[in-house]
Amino acid sequence: MAPQGLPQPPPVGTTALQPGTFDGVAVVVTGGGTGLGKAIASEFARLGASIVITSRKDEHLDAGRAAMDALGAPVLTVPCDIREPESIVSMFDAAVQRFGLPGVLVNNAAANFPVPAEDMSPNAWRTVVDITLNGTFFVSREFARRHLDAGTPASIVNVGASYAWTGGPGFAHSAAAKAGVKNLVETLAVEWGPYGIQVNGLVPGLFPHEDMTADIQGNLARTSDKDACQPALRVGQRQELGWAATFLASPYARFISGHTLVVDGANWQRRLLTNPPVVTVREQMGKGPFGA
Repeated sequence: MAPQGLPQPPPVGTTALQPGTFDGVAVVVTGGGTGLGKAIASEFARLGASIVITSRKDEHLDAGRAAMDALGAPVLTVPCDIREPESIVSMFDAAVQRFGLPGVLVNNAAANFPVPAEDMSPNAWRTVVDITLNGTFFVSREFARRHLDAGTPASIVNVGASYAWTGGPGFAHSAAAKAGVKNLVETLAVEWGPYGIQVNGLVPGLFPHEDMTADIQGNLARTSDKDACQPALRVGQRQELGWAATFLASPYARFISGHTLVVDGANWQRRLLTNPPVVTVREQMGKGPFGA
């Protein structure tokens, strides 16, 4: 039998859960105006949720609002810098005023760009770790504190990366931060579980989209056939990640906590029977020899 790969998913607009699963629930999606964050927000919206989208950039907030308006979902867009606890407090205050206390938090916002470790500036390291790891914790803490005070259950989904397990050559800053995010899933699930707050992780594989940074798009462009490089023989469709996020936060997954779900068609588990020649990160990125 010739390899066929994994079947294609149902089309965009199909819902995996019952219609109305999130009726009356507000969902905060950090960085939800673009890319995979917008795809996740869209699937919650299709299931009845009110959506709160945060971003530092007005154009991203506008894009998120337009996408939710097209779905007929109640939406609030709030400027927020997740590196700043005061900004996070203001964001949640606005969300509560509009929709009441949100029941779901999706920590999607992150910073990332490929760079050899020896070329990385201290500011680049600090910025990626500050947004990806510190921001995820600061938003989670504020969300949880409000539910602890109210005595209400809630769900957190942290968007991670598979190189939290494997390391990420070319992405030392992001890989280290995402390893911390994965650990937060496991730590906070135990701490907050007794109070009804579940915490899970969601790791996307290759889901090409128009909002990827130019650097990452450039790296992908050097891969001639992205489908053939996946065990599934295809890349992911964005709605597939959204379906996974909605399941993890749904009433049907209440006993799942402290788990990180990888949605990548088994790509990160791929191993070769024979090792190919090593190609340095600099060569893979098309960079010349290092010069101090």
